[in-house]
Amino acid sequence: MSNLTRRTMIASASASAFLPLLPTVALAQEAKVVEMLNKHPDDKKKRYVFLPNIVSVQPGETVIFKSVDKGHNSATIKDMLPEGAEDWDGKINKDIEITFNTPGFYGYKCTPHATVGMVGLIVVEGEGKLDNLEDARGIKHRGKSKKAWKEIWEEAEEMGLLEETVA
Repeated sequence: MSNLTRRTMIASASASAFLPLLPTVALAQEAKVVEMLNKHPDDKKKRYVFLPNIVSVQPGETVIFKSVDKGHNSATIKDMLPEGAEDWDGKINKDIEITFNTPGFYGYKCTPHATVGMVGLIVVEGEGKLDNLEDARGIKHRGKSKKAWKEIWEEAEEMGLLEETVA
């Protein structure tokens, strides 16, 4: 004879209704957010910025480019993607979510403000991360983005992002 009472059966049924949700909740990762801004909040001399301008993610992670100030978008820079990775071209004044699956270096820009230095870097960790590093670093940039990229690569190096991922 079973020791189950009506009360324990109802409680058990109620609890099991939520079980299918648990793996989804437990595995869900919070997306990283990059803000598109007219001015850096801590340095008013820095105008037209992505904040942060360098983001490191694992394969499968999502980055949300948040349209905080009007007039900006996020779009890939030609030839600054790993082989087989998909490019993106967000609409002006619209948030865009990108999920990164291919390890490597992804250069991106604000289309109307690229030449004034509104550029950034996504680094996707994993095997093969360094495969497009030389090509990405070799891209020629115009205007203030030339200086911005020099600073981004220096900072990425200081952060240890230009080295092979250690498992």
